[in-house]
Amino acid sequence: MEPKLNTINKRSAEMEDIKINVKFKISALWIAMLFVFAYVDIFAFYRPGIIEGIMAGKVAAFQIDQVFLFLTTLYITIPSIMVFLSLVLKPVINRWANIIVGILYIVSILLSLIGEVWFFIFGSIVESLLLSLIVWYAWKWPKREDYL
Repeated sequence: MEPKLNTINKRSAEMEDIKINVKFKISALWIAMLFVFAYVDIFAFYRPGIIEGIMAGKVAAFQIDQVFLFLTTLYITIPSIMVFLSLVLKPVINRWANIIVGILYIVSILLSLIGEVWFFIFGSIVESLLLSLIVWYAWKWPKREDYL
């Protein structure tokens, strides 16, 4: 009689597994990062005084004006566009765009942690880990023969 472990291993060996193109991996990581990014900001509204501050025209030390709104929109638009660009850019440009944008966002996220509460710190660490994976996959971009 065969042990159950061998049966499980045989079943696992029968499952199909395909190699996922690095472009899809990086694009999916941008999407995941944006979800965490959005939800951490949404959950921040649950903190006492935040909505009142927004209604009064302030976010942290910043005045909510056209410049603030434009820069905030620009900040979120860049990774949103990276979801698409990661799929369509040529490999060399794609690789460097993901490395540069990924590193810049890691730095900006880590700098925003000063004086923050634990849920925001946790979310920012997750965002930074996802961005680190983006940089890693871009840095280790497979050569053409790796796909054959």
